[in-house]
Amino acid sequence: MDINTQKSPELWAGIECTINRVGEQYFSQMERNGHLDRIEDLELFAALGIKKIRYPVLWEQIAAGKIADADWRWADERLYKLQELGIDPIVGFVHHGSGPRHTSLIDADFPDKLSTYAAAFAARYPWVKYYTPVNEPLTTARFSGLYGHWFPHGKNNETFARALVVQCKAVIRSMQAIREYIPDAQLVQTEDICKIFSTPLLAYQAAYENERRWLSLDLLCGSIDETHKMWPILRSYAISEEELQWFSQHPCPPDIIGVNHYPTSSRYLDEQCDSYPEHYHGGNLEYRYADVEALRKVDYNDMSLYVLLKEVWERYQLPIAVTEAHICSGREEQLRWLKEFWDTGQLLFREGVDIRAVTAWSLLGSFDWNSLVTRDNGFYESGVFDIRGQYRRPTALADLMVCLAENKLFEHPVMASQGFWRRTGMARVPDAAVNNSCCLKDGIAPLLIIGATGTLGRSFARHCAARHISYRLISRQELDITDAAGIDRILSEHRPWAVVNAAGYVQIDAAEDNAGYCFQVNAVGPALLAAACKRHKAQLLTFSSDQVFDGMLNVPYLEQDIVRPINIYGKSKAASEDKVQQLLPEALIIRTSAFFSPWDSYNFITKALQTIACGEIFSAANDITVSPTYVPDLVDTCLDLLIDHDSGIRHLANRGGITWAELARSAAAVAGLDTTLIRGVAAETFSLPARRPRFSVLSTEKGMLMPTLDDALSRYHQAHGYRYAAATIR
Repeated sequence: MDINTQKSPELWAGIECTINRVGEQYFSQMERNGHLDRIEDLELFAALGIKKIRYPVLWEQIAAGKIADADWRWADERLYKLQELGIDPIVGFVHHGSGPRHTSLIDADFPDKLSTYAAAFAARYPWVKYYTPVNEPLTTARFSGLYGHWFPHGKNNETFARALVVQCKAVIRSMQAIREYIPDAQLVQTEDICKIFSTPLLAYQAAYENERRWLSLDLLCGSIDETHKMWPILRSYAISEEELQWFSQHPCPPDIIGVNHYPTSSRYLDEQCDSYPEHYHGGNLEYRYADVEALRKVDYNDMSLYVLLKEVWERYQLPIAVTEAHICSGREEQLRWLKEFWDTGQLLFREGVDIRAVTAWSLLGSFDWNSLVTRDNGFYESGVFDIRGQYRRPTALADLMVCLAENKLFEHPVMASQGFWRRTGMARVPDAAVNNSCCLKDGIAPLLIIGATGTLGRSFARHCAARHISYRLISRQELDITDAAGIDRILSEHRPWAVVNAAGYVQIDAAEDNAGYCFQVNAVGPALLAAACKRHKAQLLTFSSDQVFDGMLNVPYLEQDIVRPINIYGKSKAASEDKVQQLLPEALIIRTSAFFSPWDSYNFITKALQTIACGEIFSAANDITVSPTYVPDLVDTCLDLLIDHDSGIRHLANRGGITWAELARSAAAVAGLDTTLIRGVAAETFSLPARRPRFSVLSTEKGMLMPTLDDALSRYHQAHGYRYAAATIR
């Protein structure tokens, strides 16, 4: 074990790099996040100021066949680049995987096969000091051997125990092989550390799981003998005495214990299954019970990272690093989570605990972890960088990391609130009620939302409240956005960090006879806001429309495409874009289209469903194609971009172009209503005063950040569908 000479914990980072097997299919995170083909990512990582990086040189990728046939070119380029950049790699060989096809986690030869790979690696890169041969062996054994999620898909204690023992032996054999070439090689052993709680009836099950959570580290430390609580249990799981004794005879305690922890890691066991959705239901041989997030029932202080790190320290007295700090949530929660981990590491270090580092995980985000990587759904959660676009866009987490690395103060008003894990309950769903303000604190700049009566403004208020982002909702009576003096007064009074302009003239047809007023509200007002935001050093988010295009392109429009509006409303929005960009180039301008929302009874989908639910015909244009936008998705995405300090014009709409008639049918089908009541007709049938572009589908060169339309319609129905429960398919 190295003596710690650090003055404080370091900042490390890592790439989500899982290669896991489901049946005959392998899921590779690096293929999906693109890092496999982008060595230039390493320059971006270095700019964050990190000292070390958890870096994959995975067995399945480099040597899927014989070791003699291994292709080291990828590793050569990247490891020597990291060396050039002054970043120490912590090299991983197996990350939630089961090795190449010729082996598995229950193969007795798996340890020797992996150690052969480890030896070949060490011989080639004798300067690499830090290793994680197998990531999270206990967690992987549970998911592969007990729950059946990953190959070999075991669902019993025997397969779980076999996979655990095989992986832990592979770690030891690999480190033995590495140290033949690199005597001072360091083992950084990661594990997901959690805590289990329960009702009194299930206290025995919680006690068992709280003991089981240490198994991988106890095996590596050689501390499991006949006196260990888990000895008889492992023996009953078909692990022989000789196998367990081998670990006592070949101890390989980690040089650094890597602690991974997530908000949902700690669990609560409750025999009242009916109180929870079915996917939480499970049990043991005696009882059926629900296995739910402990946050639902237990104060976070009883299972916080501070508590868990203290438990690790008191049990092992070995150096510790937090090796994964990441959360799937809004950007403000991601910032709060990483900062809390960093502060916890600093506090424990000052208290004498040997904390070596805190690791910002998922530099490039991750895919489909909401299904435990058992499905290829394309669900992406961004990390320090968002890869959805032509370049890797740094999020606010990158700014936080730079500040942490340089020991500078990171300030953002969203950090003033506690994370959801420290608030009562787990509900983060926007409420139907809207308040004029929320989470206001003295000295903390709020988000200023202009437009208190419209769908968009009220939705921003709902989502800010759910995300504990301090805001102030401003009504038309409080502010006329065409009044420059009034804007200055409001900004001086509230001193916001950002302004959301959700006000506007939205009546496309009425605008044809009210061009002057439309331009005042949609073009002059945003320009005055932009000028005021520049003076008051506030960010600005304002909205434009697909109506700035003429529809003649007949392919989805990108941000750079030429603007040619064909109606007054579109012209007012085009003028707004020009004026705002001239006055405040840092402003964020969102082009969007065709709102629908569970809280708005006037949108197209709601009207269509209300009509056919009554058995009446609903007519809609079948020759105009648009990009429908689910307002909750729009608002959440905008808030993330605003926190990231994004700027310029960006297209945001749910993925999927569709005619108005097709949209009505799709919504009706999801709601279980009679789709034959939808009649597709030519747009000219409605004799509307304003011309519409025939094709105004929005795409983007900056990254598709919104979910698919089908997904949005499903969630709209879940939130709104009860209103049509009385209707039946005819």
